[in-house]
Amino acid sequence: MSISRKSTDPALSSLHALQTRRQLLKTSAVGFGHLALQALLGQESSAASTNPLVPQQPHHPPRARRIVFLFMKGGPSHVDTFDPKPMLDRDHGKPLPFDLPRVTFAKQGNLLKSPWKFHQYGESGLPVSELFPHVARHIDDLCILRSVYGTNPAHGGALLKLHTGSDQFVRPSMGSWVTYGLGTENENLPAFVVLVAIPSNREQEQAISARLWSAGYLPGQHAGVSFRSQGDPILYINNPPGIPDSIRQRSIEGLNRLNALNYEQFGDPETQTRIQQYEMAFRMQASVPELTDLSQEPKHIFDLYGEEAKKPGTFANTALMTRRLAERGVRFIQVYHNNWDHHGNVAGRMPAQCRDVDKPCYALIEDLKQRGMFDDTLIIWGGEFGRTIYSQGGLSKENYGRDHHPRCFTMWMAGGGARGGQIYGETDDFSYNIVKDPIHIRDFHATILHLLGFDHERFTYKFQGLEQKLTGVEPAHVIPDLLA
Repeated sequence: MSISRKSTDPALSSLHALQTRRQLLKTSAVGFGHLALQALLGQESSAASTNPLVPQQPHHPPRARRIVFLFMKGGPSHVDTFDPKPMLDRDHGKPLPFDLPRVTFAKQGNLLKSPWKFHQYGESGLPVSELFPHVARHIDDLCILRSVYGTNPAHGGALLKLHTGSDQFVRPSMGSWVTYGLGTENENLPAFVVLVAIPSNREQEQAISARLWSAGYLPGQHAGVSFRSQGDPILYINNPPGIPDSIRQRSIEGLNRLNALNYEQFGDPETQTRIQQYEMAFRMQASVPELTDLSQEPKHIFDLYGEEAKKPGTFANTALMTRRLAERGVRFIQVYHNNWDHHGNVAGRMPAQCRDVDKPCYALIEDLKQRGMFDDTLIIWGGEFGRTIYSQGGLSKENYGRDHHPRCFTMWMAGGGARGGQIYGETDDFSYNIVKDPIHIRDFHATILHLLGFDHERFTYKFQGLEQKLTGVEPAHVIPDLLA
């Protein structure tokens, strides 16, 4: 299968899917004369059994084999975490010294300094907020991106843009594109897994929609599979009482035979998706319980991640599960941590949020290093936008908040070929605008695909007559300075 992905899926495979043998003989004006065409399209049984998640060869040697996306849902404040601004300290409480366009929803307040101190860490001497003392220990591994920007100040559009490349339409998610290109290394687990951690503070959680891990117009096998935070990771993963595996297996085999007949008659590619999902579900009955059983993890692992790692649903537990998924060959692991939409009570909520994720993020990097997996695992941390530099709700530490700010915000990458120990991009003295090296989201996506071995211009899928790309139709550029 060509890694350019321009021919087999949209051309031959889709034509073949729509022209089964029975349909060809029914609709052909010259009857058996078209059997030669059918032979050129390949054997029907062979195409029906093709696994779309078979590992593929990328365009160039990859630096990363998998991605872990640690997503802080709601938008963490960049000026309280990784982008310190002494001018905010100096002018705290004053009006903004410049006019600004209305890109946020709340009434503009006065300048608001961060209540937390920043310190320099590592050989690189990069500044990190005191809210992240553990992550700061790995600062020489982090590539800090201070100049990421978007155009949508609303959660829904900003989330879609970062996850799918479009803020208006439901398109394939980044995880779906990755599995479309790289396939999977474990046939007993999904190639794309979604984990949702439960924050310790649940004051203002935002909805997390399955649109963010949708396969869009890609084949349905590339959609993310969401594991539940508590209870059985997947509903109905266990057999009902009194039903042995043998009966469950015969039931699935019977369903798949019926679906195969349906596919032969109508040629709907989604029927193939359904067949493979039933088969995957049966295999997961054995693989998922083993995956989620942490009893064999040694004491030093729980010392590393913290005691919270033993509690299902916590971010620490999710981080440990992430490592277990990564070492079992899952290509894309999407982790959500909610409640970063700090319109109020920033001083009360930010410390809780950072405590949730600080030690586990450090532990995940350390754990992957100890297992020799850090260099080929690309870890991404960030949210859908940043927060304003002015107050929403007054200046007292007890009640102030920050509104949405998409014009510049901070993310970081580590491992997987990202160049650690550096800051890329620069914001102005108040961290309101970008003044150097802007990173549009499509450039961010192009760079990620490059680390995975893909030329984003050639990595396409034909849909509605167009060669669709994660990076869209506008120019996108790989950023060489982000590469190790």
